[in-house]
Amino acid sequence: MLEYISTFHERVVKRWLFTTNHKRIGILYLFFGFFNGFLAILLSLVIRIELAFPGDQIMFENYQFYNVLVTMHGIIMLFIVIVPILFGGYGNYFVPILIGAPDMAFPRFNNFSFWLLPPATALAASSMFISDGVGAGWTMYPPLSAGDAHMGYSVDFMILGMHLAGLSSIVAAINFVCTIWFYKDEGRYLVHIPLFPWSILVTSFLLIAAIPVLAACITMLLADRNFGTRFFDPTGGGDLILYQHLFWFFGHPEVYVLIIPGFGVVSQIVSTFTQKKIFGQKAMIVCMLAIGLVGFVVWAHHMYTSGINTYTKAYFTTATMAIALPTGMKIFNWLCTMWGASIWFYTPMYFALGFIILFTFGGMTGIVLSNAAMDVSLHDTYYVVAHFHYVLSMGCGFAVFAGFYYWIPKMTGFHYPEKLGQTHFWLTFIGANLTFFPMHFLGVAGMPRRIPDYPEMYQKWNTVSSFGSFFSFFSILFFYYIVYRIFTDQRKAPRNPWLFIHQRDLLERLSLSAYYFNKSLALSAEANSGAFAKAEEAYKKGEYELFNDYIMKIDMLAAHKGRMRTYGFELWKSYMIYHKLVFNRFVIKAENIKVKSLEWTLPSPPPAHTFAIPVKSIIANYNFVNYRKGARLYRPYGKQNMLPLSAGICNYRLSFKARPHMNVNIYVNPKKSSVKIYGTKALQNMEQKEPFSDYGIKQSYTINSK
Repeated sequence: MLEYISTFHERVVKRWLFTTNHKRIGILYLFFGFFNGFLAILLSLVIRIELAFPGDQIMFENYQFYNVLVTMHGIIMLFIVIVPILFGGYGNYFVPILIGAPDMAFPRFNNFSFWLLPPATALAASSMFISDGVGAGWTMYPPLSAGDAHMGYSVDFMILGMHLAGLSSIVAAINFVCTIWFYKDEGRYLVHIPLFPWSILVTSFLLIAAIPVLAACITMLLADRNFGTRFFDPTGGGDLILYQHLFWFFGHPEVYVLIIPGFGVVSQIVSTFTQKKIFGQKAMIVCMLAIGLVGFVVWAHHMYTSGINTYTKAYFTTATMAIALPTGMKIFNWLCTMWGASIWFYTPMYFALGFIILFTFGGMTGIVLSNAAMDVSLHDTYYVVAHFHYVLSMGCGFAVFAGFYYWIPKMTGFHYPEKLGQTHFWLTFIGANLTFFPMHFLGVAGMPRRIPDYPEMYQKWNTVSSFGSFFSFFSILFFYYIVYRIFTDQRKAPRNPWLFIHQRDLLERLSLSAYYFNKSLALSAEANSGAFAKAEEAYKKGEYELFNDYIMKIDMLAAHKGRMRTYGFELWKSYMIYHKLVFNRFVIKAENIKVKSLEWTLPSPPPAHTFAIPVKSIIANYNFVNYRKGARLYRPYGKQNMLPLSAGICNYRLSFKARPHMNVNIYVNPKKSSVKIYGTKALQNMEQKEPFSDYGIKQSYTINSK
């Protein structure tokens, strides 16, 4: 027993509870966030079951409990799911790595900031079971959250939980600012660090500025409830609207606290899977700073129906529309990054694209709601619910999943099942849209939010939305199944699972490989001119298969008999030199080539299908030439446009006819493409000697552009 306790203390308490390692703390954040996320989604499922049809389904007229579910769903999702995953989890794990720091600036503070969250969650969750629970909504507006409407200690417990969560966020934010500012690689300026650390830096400043305002706001509410103050009681000279101003001065930057780390994750993924630098790195940084700055001066667009005057409405309408400019610029920079690129479509890229599409749609409905005249009729309807769920559920949620699939091989050393990952994307994409898109119609029709019952005229879209929630819940279960498969299959991931070989690098490897191999053959040809004369004769007759046989055939029998100067032995010797000196350096493996057909490009169909964009794909199936009209198949050792790519890619076997080229079909349009296969810098500095020129065997080093 003592040995068991000692082992538990060593492996669990010291390694995890008291850890100051940024990676382990990041993993703790992720476990915590995903666990709470499942609970929050369960609450939302109960809400949608109640709303599936008019009348009571499972509440049995206990409508306070319905409000408690809505409140807890919002509080959990906003404070202890999205922030711990995107900001605490991915931030802690990868920010020090991406900026070249050994760890966070204050490792013990880092541990402290995490362990504030479990008691905060416990306080907030326990409020559900104290008195009748907190049914005031996540905003907790007085007088609904005041002592007359919510007697007991439920709201007080919620306030204390929010204080602890806010303190955790402030401590983590200060830690991130100091880490990025002082611990970054000395060889880089701030402008050169990746966009994900930048997003965490901007988010940290937002938290440091916004959380104290929330703390003051809910502290005054706590004092109103328990100490006889009248900050928000009009009968005692207080002002209800003051609470809204204070809360939303925190609340709107909080929205960007949630989404800006998602911007950083998507930027990392788009850059990786397009094999390009982000279009406009400095502009992306400026946009995040502008979003964070302007986010503090648009708070009253949540208060158009609270009695503010017309001039104030005009200002906040203009400012809210203005904040769409840097957000839209980020969208277009992502699109410009993908424009003309060969995109590697893996699960993280699917989720990143889903983020861009759905967040853009949510942003467009935000432009509608920013107009004060429109918002008067749409305020507190399901149109608002649809808007912020498109921004948060599909924005932050898709960023969470994109980051998970992108970084889980690095965190665990195991790769996820790709087919299951893409299946999870489509389940999530369909389920989320089925759930929230019908809410736009309900909102325009006038259905108010936060009600457990409704007239029959709203049934159709509510039923569709509830069905979508079941679909989404199944996608969450499927996600946890994928996590289970990751740890049971234990398919080892390479050191960098997303290290794709670029077309230029692949062509250079193939070119150098073929060059060195043919050069070694040319050296042996000096002593075996007779054998090469046979190869030359076969080539002139157009018998290319026989030509390949002559070149690669190994006469092992001659070597065994001691005829060391024979043609076969010389070829065998040159082949071994190739393998030892060249093959190990310019190795082409199946992992280097990850596509089987046409590359996917963003501009489709006209540019991608008409070669307005230079060709990027070098791997294609045999039907590809029919798909792209005007393309020509370049056959190795053909009479025209010969393209000897590589030699000895596979180990030599006597059982099949080895050929001195890789079985790769390259399709380009010679009329419109300016791609030079042998035009790399490495080969430009080489001696452009044609190895078989003495024997009539010509090679083409560039594609004929005529």
